[in-house]
Amino acid sequence: MSQWTLLAVAFGLAMDAFAVSIGVGLALGRVTFRQGFRLAWHFGLFQALMPVLGWLAGRTIEPWIAPVDHWIAFALLAIVGGRMVYGSFRREDEERPRRDPTRGASLIVLSVATSIDALAVGLSLGLLGESVWYPALVIGLVAGGMTVVGLELGKRLGMTFGKRMELVGGLVLIGIGVRIVVDHMTA
Repeated sequence: MSQWTLLAVAFGLAMDAFAVSIGVGLALGRVTFRQGFRLAWHFGLFQALMPVLGWLAGRTIEPWIAPVDHWIAFALLAIVGGRMVYGSFRREDEERPRRDPTRGASLIVLSVATSIDALAVGLSLGLLGESVWYPALVIGLVAGGMTVVGLELGKRLGMTFGKRMELVGGLVLIGIGVRIVVDHMTA
């Protein structure tokens, strides 16, 4: 695989992480260094590990995963996005501490949801007999970098437009899930 092809694949795979990180930045409003690092690290790590898993799995699990991978990604994004939408309708006087999507189960769910496509890339590399290690590193680094950019963009939009941007962030996550399903069904 050429360098240009690898970069195109890496940026293509990072688009989900970028869009989700915008949504997270919108939901958080203020993003600390630790939150940004956690999200970028996990998104990059999962984007790097999924091609390796796909490459190792080869044809053994591909027939079982391929028919449902898009539904898994949709469900994970819809759950997190739905929680954000629900939270955006709380009145200020009933405001509870927001859940931080850069921690705990939400972080893992988002990391898996944004990296499922990378599993197929690893499977393809395995079927083509190509090495997965360098491409996995590039894919992970690009995803981590795009996550940082998306968080910053989401944070700026959230600070400019206020709390209701959490609604937009949740809808963005749900929309990404819908896009994944539609892309898979029309491919």
